[in-house]
Amino acid sequence: MGKHAGSIESKILSRITKKGRGWVFTPADFLDLGNRAAVGQALSRNARAGIIRAFARGLYDYPRRHPRMGLLTPSTDDIVKALIGRDALRLQPSGAHAANILGLSDQVPVKTVFLTDGRSRTIRLGQRVILLKKTTLRRMATAGRVSGTTIQALSWLGRQNVDDKVVAILRRRLSRRDKHDLLSDVRYAPAWIGKVMKRIAE
Repeated sequence: MGKHAGSIESKILSRITKKGRGWVFTPADFLDLGNRAAVGQALSRNARAGIIRAFARGLYDYPRRHPRMGLLTPSTDDIVKALIGRDALRLQPSGAHAANILGLSDQVPVKTVFLTDGRSRTIRLGQRVILLKKTTLRRMATAGRVSGTTIQALSWLGRQNVDDKVVAILRRRLSRRDKHDLLSDVRYAPAWIGKVMKRIAE
Protein backbone atom coordinates (compact mmCIF):
# COMPACT_ATOMS: atom_id res chain seq x y z
CA MET A 1 0.00 0.00 0.00
CA GLY A 2 1.48 3.34 -1.06
CA LYS A 3 1.99 6.33 1.17
CA HIS A 4 -0.92 8.22 -0.39
CA ALA A 5 -3.28 5.25 -0.03
CA GLY A 6 -2.24 4.88 3.60
CA SER A 7 -2.98 8.55 4.21
CA ILE A 8 -6.48 8.20 2.72
CA GLU A 9 -7.17 5.12 4.80
CA SER A 10 -6.07 6.76 8.04
CA LYS A 11 -8.22 9.81 7.32
CA ILE A 12 -11.22 7.61 6.55
CA LEU A 13 -10.73 5.62 9.74
CA SER A 14 -10.35 8.83 11.75
CA ARG A 15 -13.66 10.15 10.39
CA ILE A 16 -15.42 6.88 11.14
CA THR A 17 -14.24 6.72 14.74
CA LYS A 18 -15.08 10.39 15.35
CA LYS A 19 -18.64 9.78 14.15
CA GLY A 20 -18.92 7.02 16.73
CA ARG A 21 -20.38 3.54 16.83
CA GLY A 22 -23.70 3.15 15.09
CA TRP A 23 -22.82 5.42 12.17
CA VAL A 24 -24.08 4.15 8.81
CA PHE A 25 -22.20 5.44 5.79
CA THR A 26 -21.38 4.97 2.12
CA PRO A 27 -18.27 5.63 0.01
CA ALA A 28 -19.80 8.99 -0.92
CA ASP A 29 -19.12 10.19 2.63
CA PHE A 30 -15.37 10.13 1.91
CA LEU A 31 -14.99 11.33 -1.65
CA ASP A 32 -13.44 14.56 -0.39
CA LEU A 33 -10.51 12.43 0.83
CA GLY A 34 -9.76 10.52 -2.36
CA ASN A 35 -11.19 9.09 -5.57
CA ARG A 36 -13.91 6.45 -5.51
CA ALA A 37 -11.55 3.54 -6.21
CA ALA A 38 -9.16 4.48 -3.38
CA VAL A 39 -12.04 5.03 -0.95
CA GLY A 40 -13.63 1.72 -1.93
CA GLN A 41 -10.36 -0.16 -1.38
CA ALA A 42 -9.83 1.47 2.02
CA LEU A 43 -13.34 0.59 3.15
CA SER A 44 -12.96 -2.98 1.91
CA ARG A 45 -9.72 -3.40 3.89
CA ASN A 46 -11.33 -2.05 7.05
CA ALA A 47 -14.32 -4.35 6.56
CA ARG A 48 -12.05 -7.39 6.14
CA ALA A 49 -10.20 -6.34 9.30
CA GLY A 50 -13.50 -6.32 11.19
CA ILE A 51 -13.31 -2.62 12.07
CA ILE A 52 -16.38 -1.74 10.03
CA ARG A 53 -19.11 -3.91 8.56
CA ALA A 54 -20.43 -4.10 5.01
CA PHE A 55 -24.09 -5.13 5.29
CA ALA A 56 -25.38 -4.26 1.80
CA ARG A 57 -23.86 -3.17 -1.47
CA GLY A 58 -22.26 0.22 -0.90
CA LEU A 59 -23.52 0.45 2.69
CA TYR A 60 -21.35 0.13 5.78
CA ASP A 61 -21.59 0.77 9.49
CA TYR A 62 -19.30 1.19 12.46
CA PRO A 63 -21.27 -1.31 14.51
CA ARG A 64 -22.36 -0.96 18.08
CA ARG A 65 -21.49 -3.85 20.36
CA HIS A 66 -23.69 -5.31 23.08
CA PRO A 67 -21.96 -7.26 25.87
CA ARG A 68 -24.28 -10.24 25.45
CA MET A 69 -25.83 -9.85 21.98
CA GLY A 70 -22.65 -8.94 20.12
CA LEU A 71 -22.85 -6.70 17.06
CA LEU A 72 -26.12 -4.80 16.75
CA THR A 73 -27.82 -4.07 13.43
CA PRO A 74 -28.27 -0.41 12.51
CA SER A 75 -31.66 1.25 12.75
CA THR A 76 -33.86 1.69 9.70
CA ASP A 77 -33.72 5.47 10.11
CA ASP A 78 -29.91 5.46 10.07
CA ILE A 79 -29.83 3.35 6.91
CA VAL A 80 -32.35 5.62 5.20
CA LYS A 81 -30.32 8.74 6.07
CA ALA A 82 -27.23 7.16 4.53
CA LEU A 83 -29.10 6.24 1.34
CA ILE A 84 -30.57 9.72 0.99
CA GLY A 85 -27.13 11.26 1.38
CA ARG A 86 -25.49 8.92 -1.09
CA ASP A 87 -28.02 8.82 -3.89
CA ALA A 88 -29.84 12.15 -3.37
CA LEU A 89 -33.00 10.07 -3.14
CA ARG A 90 -36.38 11.12 -1.96
CA LEU A 91 -37.95 8.48 0.26
CA GLN A 92 -41.51 8.33 1.55
CA PRO A 93 -42.47 5.97 4.42
CA SER A 94 -45.28 3.70 3.29
CA GLY A 95 -47.54 0.94 4.55
CA ALA A 96 -47.37 -0.19 8.17
CA HIS A 97 -44.22 1.87 8.71
CA ALA A 98 -46.09 5.10 7.90
CA ALA A 99 -48.92 4.11 10.25
CA ASN A 100 -46.39 3.27 12.96
CA ILE A 101 -44.70 6.67 12.64
CA LEU A 102 -48.03 8.45 13.16
CA GLY A 103 -49.06 6.32 16.13
CA LEU A 104 -51.84 4.56 14.21
CA SER A 105 -50.36 1.09 14.58
CA ASP A 106 -48.25 -0.74 17.15
CA GLN A 107 -47.15 -3.18 14.48
CA VAL A 108 -43.41 -3.16 13.84
CA PRO A 109 -43.19 -4.54 10.31
CA VAL A 110 -40.52 -7.06 9.38
CA LYS A 111 -40.57 -5.49 5.92
CA THR A 112 -40.27 -1.70 6.00
CA VAL A 113 -41.44 -0.10 2.78
CA PHE A 114 -40.40 3.28 1.38
CA LEU A 115 -41.61 4.76 -1.88
CA THR A 116 -38.82 6.33 -3.92
CA ASP A 117 -38.08 8.23 -7.09
CA GLY A 118 -34.91 6.16 -7.45
CA ARG A 119 -34.57 2.54 -8.42
CA SER A 120 -36.28 -0.26 -6.55
CA ARG A 121 -34.03 -2.32 -4.31
CA THR A 122 -34.15 -4.61 -1.28
CA ILE A 123 -31.82 -4.38 1.70
CA ARG A 124 -31.73 -7.36 4.07
CA LEU A 125 -30.53 -7.15 7.66
CA GLY A 126 -30.97 -10.58 9.16
CA GLN A 127 -34.72 -11.05 9.46
CA ARG A 128 -35.38 -7.38 8.68
CA VAL A 129 -36.05 -6.19 5.14
CA ILE A 130 -36.04 -2.60 3.85
CA LEU A 131 -37.82 -2.33 0.52
CA LEU A 132 -37.37 0.73 -1.68
CA LYS A 133 -40.21 0.75 -4.18
CA LYS A 134 -40.06 3.00 -7.24
CA THR A 135 -43.28 4.90 -7.73
CA THR A 136 -44.81 7.75 -9.75
CA LEU A 137 -43.80 11.40 -9.50
CA ARG A 138 -47.31 12.24 -8.31
CA ARG A 139 -47.04 9.89 -5.34
CA MET A 140 -43.63 11.37 -4.51
CA ALA A 141 -44.91 14.96 -4.63
CA THR A 142 -45.43 14.91 -0.84
CA ALA A 143 -42.26 12.97 0.04
CA GLY A 144 -40.60 14.15 3.21
CA ARG A 145 -43.73 15.90 4.46
CA VAL A 146 -46.18 14.75 7.11
CA SER A 147 -48.92 14.92 4.50
CA GLY A 148 -47.17 12.22 2.48
CA THR A 149 -46.83 9.98 5.52
CA THR A 150 -50.49 10.60 6.38
CA ILE A 151 -51.64 9.68 2.88
CA GLN A 152 -49.64 6.45 2.96
CA ALA A 153 -50.78 5.54 6.49
CA LEU A 154 -54.46 6.08 5.71
CA SER A 155 -54.13 4.16 2.46
CA TRP A 156 -52.60 1.22 4.36
CA LEU A 157 -55.36 1.27 6.99
CA GLY A 158 -58.07 1.29 4.31
CA ARG A 159 -61.24 3.34 4.15
CA GLN A 160 -63.23 0.88 6.29
CA ASN A 161 -60.74 1.18 9.16
CA VAL A 162 -60.39 4.97 9.21
CA ASP A 163 -62.89 6.07 11.86
CA ASP A 164 -63.36 8.92 14.35
CA LYS A 165 -60.67 7.41 16.61
CA VAL A 166 -58.07 7.60 13.82
CA VAL A 167 -59.03 11.19 13.07
CA ALA A 168 -58.80 12.08 16.77
CA ILE A 169 -55.34 10.52 17.10
CA LEU A 170 -54.02 12.51 14.15
CA ARG A 171 -55.65 15.73 15.34
CA ARG A 172 -53.80 15.37 18.65
CA ARG A 173 -50.54 14.26 17.12
CA LEU A 174 -50.16 16.77 14.30
CA SER A 175 -49.14 20.37 14.85
CA ARG A 176 -50.95 23.39 13.44
CA ARG A 177 -48.27 23.59 10.73
CA ASP A 178 -48.74 19.90 9.91
CA LYS A 179 -52.47 20.44 9.50
CA HIS A 180 -51.84 23.40 7.22
CA ASP A 181 -49.63 21.12 5.09
CA LEU A 182 -52.42 18.51 4.95
CA LEU A 183 -54.78 21.09 3.46
CA SER A 184 -52.14 22.24 0.98
CA ASP A 185 -51.55 18.69 -0.22
CA VAL A 186 -55.14 17.41 -0.39
CA ARG A 187 -54.90 17.52 -4.19
CA TYR A 188 -52.32 14.71 -4.15
CA ALA A 189 -54.52 12.30 -2.19
CA PRO A 190 -57.29 9.97 -3.37
CA ALA A 191 -60.69 11.61 -2.86
CA TRP A 192 -61.66 9.69 0.28
CA ILE A 193 -58.28 10.33 1.93
CA GLY A 194 -58.54 14.01 0.99
CA LYS A 195 -61.82 14.23 2.91
CA VAL A 196 -60.20 12.64 5.97
CA MET A 197 -57.28 15.06 5.75
CA LYS A 198 -59.70 17.99 5.77
CA ARG A 199 -61.42 16.57 8.86
CA ILE A 200 -58.06 16.20 10.62
CA ALA A 201 -57.17 19.79 9.81
CA GLU A 202 -60.48 21.25 11.05
